[in-house]
Amino acid sequence: MNAINSTIVFIKEQYKTNDFIPLHVPRFGGNEKKYLLETIDSTFVSSVGAYVDQFEETMQNITQTEKAVAVVNGTAAIQVALRLIGVKGGDEVLTQALTFVATANAIAYQNATPVFLDVDLDTMGLSPKAVSLFLEEFGDLREDGCYNKKTGKKISACLPMHTFGFPVHLEELLLICNAWKIPILEDAAESLGSEYKGKPTGSFGKLGAFSFNGNKIVTCGGGGAIVTNDFKLGEKGKYLTTTAKIPHAYEYVHDEMGYNFRMPNLNAALACAQLEQLTNFLDNKRKLAKEYESFFSGNGMKFRTETPDTKANYWLMCLELENKTDRDLFLKATNDNKVMTRPIWQLMYRLPMYNGCQRDKQINAEFLEERIVNIPSSVR
Repeated sequence: MNAINSTIVFIKEQYKTNDFIPLHVPRFGGNEKKYLLETIDSTFVSSVGAYVDQFEETMQNITQTEKAVAVVNGTAAIQVALRLIGVKGGDEVLTQALTFVATANAIAYQNATPVFLDVDLDTMGLSPKAVSLFLEEFGDLREDGCYNKKTGKKISACLPMHTFGFPVHLEELLLICNAWKIPILEDAAESLGSEYKGKPTGSFGKLGAFSFNGNKIVTCGGGGAIVTNDFKLGEKGKYLTTTAKIPHAYEYVHDEMGYNFRMPNLNAALACAQLEQLTNFLDNKRKLAKEYESFFSGNGMKFRTETPDTKANYWLMCLELENKTDRDLFLKATNDNKVMTRPIWQLMYRLPMYNGCQRDKQINAEFLEERIVNIPSSVR
């Protein structure tokens, strides 16, 4: 209990307050108000406007990709990206059970089924070894792709999620999935600014999906983005997310089912102002992470740090406790003392809508589920 009490004191010292300390709050210290007022004055507050274009161009630069598409939220980004990558109704998608529910929901929205495979202990993200073992047992490689021997369904995509901004082992995962003709879509909702071997997350797979929800490093209230190095595929994504409307001066012609998933110009204005501050936000959070790492060294609570050859954005910082009992004690004590902490997500196959999905033994995921907690991670 002494270690928990000292942790509470330390966190309050970092944020210089005895008031309630949230897990992660936005910081608006740049051009947010200026750009919002410009947008209102322009009257272009909906889905067409200069800031939507600027946001997409900025995201292309940040992620080093050829095309970015602004959408209404991160879940929509994943859903449309799955369609773009070729996922159809009745198909399967390899992913992780240790994730936010949006990952699995987006698969279900495409009338596809998630297959839940284990994570690595170091990254907390989808394990290449788990993917390889599953495919060796159940994979059936055919001319038109990979099929699941158990279900007979096509495995149309692999959807790793960079948990809390820690990149998965992308190089190994790409080698395995390429060998089995399975394209990768990166769920990079939590990893804006993270890097793997010097390259931004979201740029390795066929497509990447980002979120700009209110609790992310960069926020515009909601918002999301699809990124890709396949320009034509990106153009298709823009077309689908803007109701699949054929360009015309005044006629309304739609030649396939699209989505009204457009990001409003108001939100894009806010996002542009936030993206201008991304480097400072990342530097600030890395300093906090270093202070946490030093503080928790040797006190029985393991502060999770980035893996070799990666640079994490430390979106939500986390501790690994000894066991579930210690975790629950930590959660109660901190929250009772106005320091917000929370456990990692409940594994997806424990949820009623996904408890019938195929999965492996989930040894690492269940270990982490019982031990990982998030601690306050806001930019100070």
